[in-house]
Amino acid sequence: MKDIEIAGVLAGALPWLKAFHGQTVVIKYGGHAMTDDALRQAFAEDVVFLKLAGIKPVIVHGGGPQITDMLARLDVPTEFVSGRRVTTPEVMDVVRMVLVGQVQRELVSLINAHGPHAVGVSGEDAHLLTAAARSDELGLVGEITEVRPEFVHTLLEDDLIPIVSTVSRSDDGRTFNVNADSAAAALAVALGAVKLVVLTDVAGLYRDWPTCEDFVHQITPDELRSMLPELDSGMLPKMEACLAALDGGVRRAHVVDGRIPHGVLVEVFTDSGVGTMVVDPS
Repeated sequence: MKDIEIAGVLAGALPWLKAFHGQTVVIKYGGHAMTDDALRQAFAEDVVFLKLAGIKPVIVHGGGPQITDMLARLDVPTEFVSGRRVTTPEVMDVVRMVLVGQVQRELVSLINAHGPHAVGVSGEDAHLLTAAARSDELGLVGEITEVRPEFVHTLLEDDLIPIVSTVSRSDDGRTFNVNADSAAAALAVALGAVKLVVLTDVAGLYRDWPTCEDFVHQITPDELRSMLPELDSGMLPKMEACLAALDGGVRRAHVVDGRIPHGVLVEVFTDSGVGTMVVDPS
Protein backbone atom coordinates (compact mmCIF):
# COMPACT_ATOMS: atom_id res chain seq x y z
CA MET A 1 0.00 0.00 0.00
CA LYS A 2 1.32 3.41 -0.96
CA ASP A 3 1.98 6.02 1.72
CA ILE A 4 -0.86 8.21 0.46
CA GLU A 5 -3.29 5.26 0.72
CA ILE A 6 -2.14 4.53 4.27
CA ALA A 7 -2.66 8.19 5.16
CA GLY A 8 -6.21 7.98 3.78
CA VAL A 9 -7.00 4.93 5.90
CA LEU A 10 -5.66 6.63 9.03
CA ALA A 11 -7.62 9.80 8.33
CA GLY A 12 -10.77 7.77 7.80
CA ALA A 13 -10.34 6.24 11.24
CA LEU A 14 -10.39 9.63 12.97
CA PRO A 15 -14.18 9.86 13.48
CA TRP A 16 -14.23 6.41 15.03
CA LEU A 17 -11.28 7.22 17.27
CA LYS A 18 -13.22 10.23 18.55
CA ALA A 19 -16.43 8.22 19.00
CA PHE A 20 -14.87 5.35 20.93
CA HIS A 21 -12.08 7.09 22.85
CA GLY A 22 -12.39 6.21 26.53
CA GLN A 23 -15.22 3.74 25.83
CA THR A 24 -15.34 0.05 26.68
CA VAL A 25 -15.53 -2.52 23.88
CA VAL A 26 -16.16 -6.17 24.75
CA ILE A 27 -14.76 -8.71 22.28
CA LYS A 28 -15.64 -12.39 22.27
CA TYR A 29 -12.55 -14.27 21.06
CA GLY A 30 -13.04 -17.65 19.41
CA GLY A 31 -12.99 -19.74 16.25
CA HIS A 32 -10.03 -19.77 13.85
CA ALA A 33 -8.72 -16.56 15.39
CA MET A 34 -7.67 -18.56 18.44
CA THR A 35 -6.28 -21.66 16.68
CA ASP A 36 -4.33 -20.22 13.71
CA ASP A 37 -0.94 -18.84 14.79
CA ALA A 38 -0.94 -15.88 12.39
CA LEU A 39 -4.51 -14.93 13.33
CA ARG A 40 -3.73 -15.23 17.03
CA GLN A 41 -0.82 -12.84 16.63
CA ALA A 42 -2.94 -10.43 14.59
CA PHE A 43 -5.71 -10.48 17.20
CA ALA A 44 -3.26 -9.71 20.00
CA GLU A 45 -1.90 -6.78 17.98
CA ASP A 46 -5.44 -5.50 17.37
CA VAL A 47 -6.24 -5.58 21.09
CA VAL A 48 -3.06 -3.67 21.98
CA PHE A 49 -3.76 -1.16 19.20
CA LEU A 50 -7.24 -0.49 20.61
CA LYS A 51 -5.79 0.10 24.07
CA LEU A 52 -3.08 2.45 22.83
CA ALA A 53 -5.71 4.32 20.80
CA GLY A 54 -7.58 5.13 24.00
CA ILE A 55 -10.25 2.41 23.85
CA LYS A 56 -10.82 0.00 26.74
CA PRO A 57 -10.96 -3.56 25.37
CA VAL A 58 -12.28 -6.44 27.47
CA ILE A 59 -11.78 -9.92 26.02
CA VAL A 60 -14.06 -12.87 26.77
CA HIS A 61 -12.88 -16.18 25.34
CA GLY A 62 -14.17 -19.66 24.69
CA GLY A 63 -12.18 -22.79 24.00
CA GLY A 64 -14.40 -25.55 22.67
CA PRO A 65 -11.86 -27.16 20.31
CA GLN A 66 -9.13 -27.09 22.96
CA ILE A 67 -11.50 -28.66 25.51
CA THR A 68 -12.48 -31.39 23.06
CA ASP A 69 -8.84 -32.12 22.33
CA MET A 70 -7.89 -32.34 26.01
CA LEU A 71 -10.87 -34.56 26.87
CA ALA A 72 -9.78 -36.96 24.13
CA ARG A 73 -6.16 -36.92 25.31
CA LEU A 74 -7.25 -37.66 28.88
CA ASP A 75 -9.79 -40.26 27.72
CA VAL A 76 -12.66 -38.49 29.51
CA PRO A 77 -16.05 -39.59 28.06
CA THR A 78 -18.03 -36.83 26.34
CA GLU A 79 -21.73 -36.70 25.53
CA PHE A 80 -23.71 -34.09 23.60
CA VAL A 81 -27.39 -33.19 23.87
CA SER A 82 -28.88 -30.97 21.13
CA GLY A 83 -25.37 -29.88 20.12
CA ARG A 84 -24.31 -28.91 23.66
CA ARG A 85 -21.66 -30.73 25.67
CA VAL A 86 -22.92 -32.45 28.82
CA THR A 87 -20.62 -31.18 31.56
CA THR A 88 -20.06 -33.75 34.29
CA PRO A 89 -17.82 -32.93 37.28
CA GLU A 90 -14.97 -34.76 35.49
CA VAL A 91 -15.53 -32.75 32.31
CA MET A 92 -15.77 -29.55 34.36
CA ASP A 93 -12.31 -30.16 35.81
CA VAL A 94 -10.91 -30.32 32.27
CA VAL A 95 -12.91 -27.26 31.16
CA ARG A 96 -11.51 -25.20 34.01
CA MET A 97 -7.96 -26.44 33.38
CA VAL A 98 -8.11 -25.64 29.65
CA LEU A 99 -9.90 -22.28 29.81
CA VAL A 100 -8.10 -20.78 32.80
CA GLY A 101 -4.80 -22.63 32.63
CA GLN A 102 -4.18 -22.88 28.88
CA VAL A 103 -6.28 -20.71 26.55
CA GLN A 104 -6.30 -17.67 28.82
CA ARG A 105 -2.59 -17.87 29.61
CA GLU A 106 -1.68 -18.15 25.92
CA LEU A 107 -3.68 -15.02 25.05
CA VAL A 108 -2.29 -13.07 28.01
CA SER A 109 1.21 -14.02 26.88
CA LEU A 110 0.56 -12.95 23.27
CA ILE A 111 -0.73 -9.55 24.33
CA ASN A 112 1.96 -9.00 26.93
CA ALA A 113 4.63 -9.56 24.31
CA HIS A 114 3.78 -5.95 23.39
CA GLY A 115 4.00 -4.62 26.96
CA PRO A 116 2.51 -5.21 30.43
CA HIS A 117 -1.10 -4.81 29.32
CA ALA A 118 -3.17 -7.96 29.92
CA VAL A 119 -4.32 -9.75 33.06
CA GLY A 120 -6.30 -12.99 33.20
CA VAL A 121 -9.41 -13.44 35.33
CA SER A 122 -12.24 -15.97 35.45
CA GLY A 123 -15.90 -15.64 36.23
CA GLU A 124 -15.15 -17.12 39.65
CA ASP A 125 -12.79 -14.27 40.60
CA ALA A 126 -14.46 -11.78 42.96
CA HIS A 127 -17.76 -13.49 42.00
CA LEU A 128 -17.57 -11.73 38.63
CA LEU A 129 -20.07 -14.11 36.99
CA THR A 130 -22.75 -15.97 38.93
CA ALA A 131 -24.47 -18.83 37.13
CA ALA A 132 -27.25 -21.37 37.56
CA ALA A 133 -27.79 -24.70 35.82
CA ARG A 134 -29.17 -24.38 32.30
CA SER A 135 -30.88 -27.77 32.54
CA ASP A 136 -30.54 -30.99 34.51
CA GLU A 137 -29.60 -33.02 31.43
CA LEU A 138 -26.62 -30.77 30.60
CA GLY A 139 -25.08 -31.02 34.06
CA LEU A 140 -22.69 -28.18 34.93
CA VAL A 141 -23.58 -26.02 31.92
CA GLY A 142 -24.67 -22.67 33.30
CA GLU A 143 -26.56 -19.53 32.45
CA ILE A 144 -25.49 -16.22 33.94
CA THR A 145 -27.80 -14.86 36.62
CA GLU A 146 -25.68 -11.96 37.87
CA VAL A 147 -22.60 -9.96 36.89
CA ARG A 148 -20.53 -8.02 39.41
CA PRO A 149 -18.44 -5.76 37.13
CA GLU A 150 -16.64 -3.72 39.81
CA PHE A 151 -13.51 -5.88 39.62
CA VAL A 152 -13.25 -5.43 35.85
CA HIS A 153 -13.89 -1.68 36.16
CA THR A 154 -10.95 -1.53 38.59
CA LEU A 155 -8.68 -3.32 36.10
CA LEU A 156 -9.72 -0.92 33.33
CA GLU A 157 -9.06 2.06 35.58
CA ASP A 158 -5.59 0.63 36.20
CA ASP A 159 -5.02 0.71 32.40
CA LEU A 160 -5.12 -3.08 32.04
CA ILE A 161 -6.81 -5.38 29.52
CA PRO A 162 -8.97 -8.01 31.28
CA ILE A 163 -8.94 -11.45 29.64
CA VAL A 164 -12.01 -13.25 30.99
CA SER A 165 -12.53 -17.03 31.12
CA THR A 166 -16.19 -17.95 31.47
CA VAL A 167 -15.83 -20.55 34.24
CA SER A 168 -18.39 -19.27 36.78
CA ARG A 169 -19.75 -20.13 40.23
CA SER A 170 -23.27 -20.57 41.54
CA ASP A 171 -24.74 -19.14 44.73
CA ASP A 172 -24.23 -22.53 46.38
CA GLY A 173 -20.56 -22.73 45.35
CA ARG A 174 -20.76 -25.08 42.34
CA THR A 175 -18.64 -24.39 39.26
CA PHE A 176 -20.31 -23.98 35.86
CA ASN A 177 -19.19 -23.75 32.25
CA VAL A 178 -20.95 -20.80 30.58
CA ASN A 179 -21.22 -20.17 26.84
CA ALA A 180 -18.71 -17.45 25.96
CA ASP A 181 -21.08 -15.63 23.57
CA SER A 182 -23.74 -15.14 26.24
CA ALA A 183 -21.11 -14.31 28.87
CA ALA A 184 -19.64 -11.61 26.62
CA ALA A 185 -23.08 -10.07 26.10
CA ALA A 186 -23.87 -10.08 29.83
CA LEU A 187 -20.51 -8.52 30.66
CA ALA A 188 -20.90 -5.88 27.93
CA VAL A 189 -24.25 -4.85 29.42
CA ALA A 190 -22.92 -4.77 32.99
CA LEU A 191 -19.89 -2.70 31.98
CA GLY A 192 -21.92 -0.21 29.94
CA ALA A 193 -19.88 -1.09 26.85
CA VAL A 194 -20.42 0.92 23.70
CA LYS A 195 -19.92 -2.11 21.46
CA LEU A 196 -19.91 -5.93 21.51
CA VAL A 197 -17.78 -7.70 18.88
CA VAL A 198 -18.19 -11.47 18.40
CA LEU A 199 -15.58 -13.29 16.30
CA THR A 200 -16.79 -16.20 14.21
CA ASP A 201 -15.67 -18.33 11.26
CA VAL A 202 -18.06 -17.06 8.58
CA ALA A 203 -18.40 -13.79 6.69
CA GLY A 204 -21.49 -12.76 8.65
CA LEU A 205 -25.16 -13.56 9.11
CA TYR A 206 -26.67 -15.13 5.98
CA ARG A 207 -30.32 -14.48 5.14
CA ASP A 208 -30.94 -17.91 3.64
CA TRP A 209 -27.96 -20.21 4.15
CA PRO A 210 -27.03 -22.35 2.21
CA THR A 211 -29.49 -21.31 -0.53
CA CYS A 212 -28.14 -17.75 -0.65
CA GLU A 213 -24.52 -16.80 -0.07
CA ASP A 214 -25.19 -13.09 0.47
CA PHE A 215 -24.77 -12.04 4.06
CA VAL A 216 -26.42 -9.19 5.96
CA HIS A 217 -24.21 -6.15 6.55
CA GLN A 218 -26.64 -4.40 8.90
CA ILE A 219 -29.82 -5.53 10.65
CA THR A 220 -32.19 -4.18 13.29
CA PRO A 221 -32.99 -6.10 16.49
CA ASP A 222 -36.59 -6.71 15.35
CA GLU A 223 -35.43 -8.07 11.98
CA LEU A 224 -32.94 -10.32 13.71
CA ARG A 225 -35.51 -11.60 16.20
CA SER A 226 -37.69 -12.76 13.32
CA MET A 227 -34.76 -14.70 11.84
CA LEU A 228 -33.75 -16.56 15.00
CA PRO A 229 -35.93 -19.67 14.40
CA GLU A 230 -34.20 -20.19 11.05
CA LEU A 231 -30.60 -19.96 12.28
CA ASP A 232 -28.31 -22.96 12.65
CA SER A 233 -26.93 -24.06 16.00
CA GLY A 234 -23.55 -22.41 15.38
CA MET A 235 -24.84 -18.92 14.60
CA LEU A 236 -27.82 -18.91 16.98
CA PRO A 237 -25.95 -18.23 20.27
CA LYS A 238 -23.92 -15.46 18.63
CA MET A 239 -26.98 -13.63 17.34
CA GLU A 240 -28.83 -14.19 20.63
CA ALA A 241 -25.84 -12.59 22.35
CA CYS A 242 -26.06 -9.59 20.03
CA LEU A 243 -29.75 -9.17 20.83
CA ALA A 244 -29.14 -9.52 24.57
CA ALA A 245 -26.46 -6.83 24.36
CA LEU A 246 -28.69 -4.34 22.55
CA ASP A 247 -31.65 -5.12 24.82
CA GLY A 248 -29.35 -4.29 27.74
CA GLY A 249 -28.27 -0.91 26.39
CA VAL A 250 -25.17 -1.67 24.29
CA ARG A 251 -25.34 0.58 21.23
CA ARG A 252 -24.05 -1.81 18.59
CA ALA A 253 -23.19 -5.49 18.30
CA HIS A 254 -21.10 -7.03 15.53
CA VAL A 255 -20.46 -10.53 14.27
CA VAL A 256 -17.03 -10.34 12.65
CA ASP A 257 -15.19 -12.76 10.37
CA GLY A 258 -12.30 -13.83 12.58
CA ARG A 259 -10.55 -15.49 9.64
CA ILE A 260 -9.59 -12.05 8.30
CA PRO A 261 -6.33 -10.76 9.81
CA HIS A 262 -6.92 -7.54 11.78
CA GLY A 263 -10.66 -7.84 11.20
CA VAL A 264 -11.33 -6.27 14.60
CA LEU A 265 -9.56 -3.06 13.56
CA VAL A 266 -11.41 -2.98 10.24
CA GLU A 267 -14.72 -3.35 12.08
CA VAL A 268 -13.99 -0.70 14.69
CA PHE A 269 -12.25 1.94 12.58
CA THR A 270 -13.84 1.81 9.11
CA ASP A 271 -17.26 2.42 7.56
CA SER A 272 -17.29 -0.86 5.63
CA GLY A 273 -16.59 -3.40 8.37
CA VAL A 274 -16.13 -7.12 7.80
CA GLY A 275 -19.28 -8.72 9.17
CA THR A 276 -22.85 -8.11 10.33
CA MET A 277 -23.79 -5.19 12.57
CA VAL A 278 -26.89 -5.24 14.74
CA VAL A 279 -28.03 -1.69 15.51
CA ASP A 280 -31.30 -0.03 16.50
CA PRO A 281 -31.85 2.90 14.10
CA SER A 282 -34.23 4.69 16.47
